Amino acid sequence: MSDMDTSMPTREELTLSVDMARWGWLRPHLERGGLVVVSPDLDLVAAGFSITSDDTAAVNAWIEAGKVYKPSATQVFDWDADPDIPFRFLIASPYVLIQPLSPLVS
Repeated sequence: MSDMDTSMPTREELTLSVDMARWGWLRPHLERGGLVVVSPDLDLVAAGFSITSDDTAAVNAWIEAGKVYKPSATQVFDWDADPDIPFRFLIASPYVLIQPLSPLVS
């Protein structure tokens, strides 16, 4: 197997890499410009796979549709007010893809 074969993660590897984190842990990625929000109606693994495999057509379509974007100032302000807000996240180097989780209704 060549180095090129191991440089791009498979869908299965990405699926196993999806995890949960609180906003306070994710914020440093925002500061370095690497944080990307993925709409809840878009599969996080599909977005990560398209990014890591340089599928620019799919990624550009999602950006144009507002399904993949950089966090807005309003979102960051709201998340900073509660650093314990949970997110699903996936590292799709050089980006960290996040999906906010709906708060639990008590």
